[in-house]
Amino acid sequence: MAGAGAKLFTSGSVLTADQVNTFLMDQSIMRFSSTTARDDAFGGAGEPTLAEGMFAYTTDTNTLWLYNGSEWVNLLGSDIGTQALSNRNVIINGAMQVAQRGTSTASITTANYYTADRFIFEPSFMGTWTQSIQNDAPTGSGFRKSLKLLCTTADASPAASDYILFDQRLEGQNIQQFLKGTASAKSFALSFWVKSNATGTYNVELLDNDNTRVVTAAYTVDVSGTWEKKTIIFPADTTGAFDNDNASSMQLNWWLGAGTTFTSGTRDTLWGTVVNADRAVGQTNVAAATSNYWQITGVQLEAGAVATPFEFEDYGTTLVKCQRYYTKWSGAANDRISLGVPYSTTKALPVLHLPVSMRTGATSVEYLDLQLEKPGVGSSAVTAVVLSGSSTNSFCIDITSSSLTAFETRWLQLSSSSGFLAASAEL
Repeated sequence: MAGAGAKLFTSGSVLTADQVNTFLMDQSIMRFSSTTARDDAFGGAGEPTLAEGMFAYTTDTNTLWLYNGSEWVNLLGSDIGTQALSNRNVIINGAMQVAQRGTSTASITTANYYTADRFIFEPSFMGTWTQSIQNDAPTGSGFRKSLKLLCTTADASPAASDYILFDQRLEGQNIQQFLKGTASAKSFALSFWVKSNATGTYNVELLDNDNTRVVTAAYTVDVSGTWEKKTIIFPADTTGAFDNDNASSMQLNWWLGAGTTFTSGTRDTLWGTVVNADRAVGQTNVAAATSNYWQITGVQLEAGAVATPFEFEDYGTTLVKCQRYYTKWSGAANDRISLGVPYSTTKALPVLHLPVSMRTGATSVEYLDLQLEKPGVGSSAVTAVVLSGSSTNSFCIDITSSSLTAFETRWLQLSSSSGFLAASAEL
C-alpha cells in the first residue's frame, strides 16, 4: 500500500510483483494524459486499487495530484502557476476587521448591512436576530474577529418561501480572473472558518446574477461550539461570462434556514439554471431555537482548484476597499466639516468630498446628531438631510435646520461622539 516506507535492495535482489506494486508503483508519481485517464486506470479488473498517499501527474493541465484516501487533491497545477500571488481573494473584509456601521445590532428582521462591512444579512420572515462582531476566532489562525448571528426569536416551522441568507455581492469587473463563460474557465476555491451550536448540514452557493445560473455545495458543522475550517472547490463554468462592470455579477450566499420552496429538490453541485427547490436541500435551520448562533471569519474566494492560505492585508487597505461602498464620517464631538454659504435662512447645500472614489455616486445618506454652526452666533440642530446629488468622488446634501441668517461661513458639526454622516453606494 502507499506509504509503506523505503526498502533497501541489495545487489542480486529479485523483486516480486508485490514489491514492485508496493515500493515502485504505489510510491512513485504516475503520469496520465488527463484526469479521465487517471481515474480509468484504477479499480477495474486487473487494475490497482487507489490508496492514500498515491501521486499522479496529468499532462494536459500540468497538474500534480495527491489521493488523500477519498479524493484526488490538486497539489500544484496550472491554476497555481498562472494566478496572482497577491490580490487573490475577491472577498472584501473576509477577516471581519472593518465595521464602520458599528459592532452590534439587535432586533433584526429585515435585510440590510449591519456590522462587518460588505456582508449583508437577509432574514426573510424567519426569526429575529442580533448581529455582532466578536473578539473570538480560531486559535492560531491569525484571525482576531468574527461575525456572529444570534437568534433571539425562533421560527422552527418556516413558511415555504421563507429563508435566511448571509452573503457578499461582487462586482463583475472584480471577478474576471475566473474566466467564466470561456473554454478556459477556472474553478472557484472557497475557504472559511465557521462555528455554531446548531450542528448539521449547511449549504453555500455561488449565484451568477448576470446569467441566472447557480452552483451549490454542502458543508457540515460537525461539533457544537467549535471552530471548523471548511474548504469547497466549486467547478468551473464555461457558460455565461460575467459582465465587466460595477454591478453585482455574483453573490456568495451562505444559507442559514429555508422553507420547502428551497429545500424540496436535489442539490445542484454543477452550474445550471437557477431552480429554487435545489438551492438549500437538507439545510439546518439556525432559527429553530432561541440562542442558536452561527459565526464566521477568514472568508476567501479565489480562482483555481486550490484553496491557498488566507491572504491577510493591512487594516488600511481593507478600509479603503470598504469605503468604495460605504463611507462614514464620525469622530469626537465638535468635529467639523466646512459648508460654505447656506442658500436660505433654514437650509444649506454642502458638497462633501469623499476619501476614496465610491462604486457609484452615493445612493443614500444617513445621519445622527448633527448640527449647523455659525461662528459667533451658535449652533442649530439638523432636522433633515436629503441627498441632492452625487458623483463617485463627492455628494451634495440638502440640510434643514432652524433659522440661520444666509451669510457668513458655517460648519457641519457633530453634536456628540456618537454622531455621524454616512454615504452608501452598496451593491
